[in-house]
Amino acid sequence: MTYRSIFAPGLLAGQVVVVTGGGSGIGRCTAHELAALGAQVVLIGRNVGKLQAVQDEISADGGQASHAVCDIRQEEAVRQTVAGIVARHGAIDALVNNAGGQYITPAEKISAKGWQAVIDTNLTGGFLMARECFTQSMAARGGAVVNIVADIWGSMPGMAHSGAARAGMVSFTETAAAEWAASGVRVNAVAPGYIASSGMDHYPEEARPMLRAMRKTVPLGRFGTEAEVSAAIVFLLSPAAAFISGTVLRVDGARPQARMGWGDVAAPAAVQQRAAVAPFDGFHRYQTPEVFRP
Repeated sequence: MTYRSIFAPGLLAGQVVVVTGGGSGIGRCTAHELAALGAQVVLIGRNVGKLQAVQDEISADGGQASHAVCDIRQEEAVRQTVAGIVARHGAIDALVNNAGGQYITPAEKISAKGWQAVIDTNLTGGFLMARECFTQSMAARGGAVVNIVADIWGSMPGMAHSGAARAGMVSFTETAAAEWAASGVRVNAVAPGYIASSGMDHYPEEARPMLRAMRKTVPLGRFGTEAEVSAAIVFLLSPAAAFISGTVLRVDGARPQARMGWGDVAAPAAVQQRAAVAPFDGFHRYQTPEVFRP
């Protein structure tokens, strides 16, 4: 089997696309779709085993991928990693700033160290990657950046550190879009809502009942798929989005619009299968997160 992308074969042929957090979840799925569309994908992360596994998957499917181990929170490491990619491939055409992570805790219990760790991962690291890809390649030849943020509309009670970081990344997206436009660089963001991705398995056991119930707060009545997020990313990287910059594309089933007092907001199961809203499952190697397995 191969990736069932809705986009035209060869859409990204010859392009070099960097994907941070490419060893799992949305990053892994996106890397597969980009490679299936002809891109040379460079996977970035801290776990060499995961990166190599995804690289091997892509190669087995007929795509092109390589990887580089890098802690995106470290400025010099990012600078050297980007320089190595440019030296090897000649340029970087696109960046998917996907790496991130957080943990559940009340605001008053977040330590300064914990706050800084989440800010560094979800904001500073993305900024460093975008800055270096721009200064070392895109400033001279153009390109596109997609920053992965989160559903921050109404903020993120229980994860104040992540909400602050993601809001900062939205602001950076808008600023970079304006400042880098003169170089022919577009900068956008994708905001996934509740996605049935492997990241759901990183939360503690006691959070699992809440995680499984979250779909009830989504008007479309279900979790999104990794492939639905990947499709949004690919669209923003594609020529069809040539006049789109500085925006955030939400992939969330209208969850932020759910309001108390409306009764059951979730669409019933039969409605969820109608053609316009049925899940798109293009990723042939998708694995259901453990938290959602029977």
